[in-house]
Amino acid sequence: MQQPTPVTEEAAAPRREPRQSWEVLGVSIASMIGLLALLVSGYTAYIQRQQVRAEVWPYLTLAYQDLDYKLSVFNKGMGPARVQGVRMTVDGKPQRDWKHALAALGLDSDDVGHSTLSGTVLAPGETLPVLVFPDPDAYARFRRAMSSHGRLDYCYCSTLDECWTYEDRASPAKPVMQEVAECPDLPDAEAFRD
Repeated sequence: MQQPTPVTEEAAAPRREPRQSWEVLGVSIASMIGLLALLVSGYTAYIQRQQVRAEVWPYLTLAYQDLDYKLSVFNKGMGPARVQGVRMTVDGKPQRDWKHALAALGLDSDDVGHSTLSGTVLAPGETLPVLVFPDPDAYARFRRAMSSHGRLDYCYCSTLDECWTYEDRASPAKPVMQEVAECPDLPDAEAFRD
């Protein structure tokens, strides 16, 4: 009787034919190319999003126009700005509209022309004269009163719902702008309606 020959690991393992090795290599290369294409696609989408953000980015700034006796808001950005909320305070107390704000600043509002800022949409390059004074003396009194007692803050958003706040601070004498997740919902007692 013949004794069975022991089976070694080499003999037990199926033999790979060269064709199977090439198929495995081909699948590996195709998978890497697919992954690379996915990464390039994701990066391209990110770059396109950044370009769209730049194309619709608004930039609202408040300016005192001394030669024309006006307080104006300018959109110096590339896209439209939707003004979501405005807060006007005099000595820290919220004001309802320009009539009340000017009275709190000790000024007469009868001859002062005004525009509504709250809820307005400003196109790129658009200027909104918020207050227009009849004469240089009334405007000078307004500037002095605002620098020591008044503050006008607002929040605005782009068409992509990216939002920023603008805080007109007298101290330091430089406005503060910052990006926010969304404009705050001001209570009725604090919301400026003009």
